[in-house]
Amino acid sequence: MRTFEDTYRHKGLRRQLVDVVRKKGITDERVLEAILQLPRHFFMDSAFDKIAYEDRAFPIGEGQTISQPYTVAYQSQLMEVKPFDKVLEIGTGSAYQACVLAEMGAQVYTIERQKKLFDINKQFPLLRKYPALKFFYGDGFEGLPTYAPFDKVIVTAAAPFIPPRLVEQLKPGGRMVIPVGEGQVQRMLRLTRQAEGPATQEIFDNFSFVPMIEGKHS
Repeated sequence: MRTFEDTYRHKGLRRQLVDVVRKKGITDERVLEAILQLPRHFFMDSAFDKIAYEDRAFPIGEGQTISQPYTVAYQSQLMEVKPFDKVLEIGTGSAYQACVLAEMGAQVYTIERQKKLFDINKQFPLLRKYPALKFFYGDGFEGLPTYAPFDKVIVTAAAPFIPPRLVEQLKPGGRMVIPVGEGQVQRMLRLTRQAEGPATQEIFDNFSFVPMIEGKHS
């Protein structure tokens, strides 16, 4: 059961959360403002209401989690999202990350492989606020070739390797932020597609994500 009341207490807790994320090194004011504006407790069962603004992940069902706010902010900052950027997100989950990007003015195309989570999001009233947010049920490894190319790609699950089809769907100069690794810990990578030759790679901090799995789950 979810509740959709945003009280002064919730807003105060969001301000505290932004302070925590800022102290951890997030400097992009547009990312911080998006987190400040977005009621995170709307994305979770009401049982989590009192702890929804702690800087940690929480279960949302189907073996998935709503990501830690710092992780959401970190990936969003690495992407350097500009207004009207066309962004492909792999792993909708709760849709919290997608909404942060939409708050920043991005046009977000987001894929979820779990049919149950996809169906829950279709009924989520907050998402009507973001007409530039498009939801798809599908295999994240395949991306969305029909809608390519994209300015940015973000992967919100631990990829065992860099999916070549996602690189192909980037514009020249486009960026992908993706955690790569099959163990408990993954390295965050940022790839930039070149007009010619292989994409360049930058290596960032370690994180822990749920695994990215091929195919769809009905």
